[in-house]
Amino acid sequence: MSKTSRQHQIAQILGEVAITSQSQLVELLETQGVEATQATVSRDLEDLGAIKVRVPTGELVYALPDYTNEQVAPQDHLRRVLGDWVAEVNHSHNLVVVHTPPGSAHVVASALDRSGLEGVLGTVAGDDSILIVATEETSGRTLAETIRNLAGI
Repeated sequence: MSKTSRQHQIAQILGEVAITSQSQLVELLETQGVEATQATVSRDLEDLGAIKVRVPTGELVYALPDYTNEQVAPQDHLRRVLGDWVAEVNHSHNLVVVHTPPGSAHVVASALDRSGLEGVLGTVAGDDSILIVATEETSGRTLAETIRNLAGI
């Protein structure tokens, strides 16, 4: 099986099954007739941009971003992501800091980056915090209020 085919198979699996570990993914691939080592699966997950996110049950599972870099996330998607994952929003001058549950910051940052939200210059995500830099035309206070409103907090 080619690398592309294997990665396509992995993407399908991640969309259907809550995968909590690379070894679990290796075993599932094996049941589908795909032989891959943990190291290969690790590289595939990195190539696919997979991240671990905390689901409502508290488990960390692998997930793929919903949108490619070229696509703009619809406003409804951004509102849903912010509503589900944003716990707190603070600001200072042209900076906004968003707090999320552990392991969720990348999901929120990705949604913000792809949203085309006016006033967002860029984001930097850690495990549970995101730093958002506002454009010169937008203050951190204004952007924080916008994010709070979208998140419903």
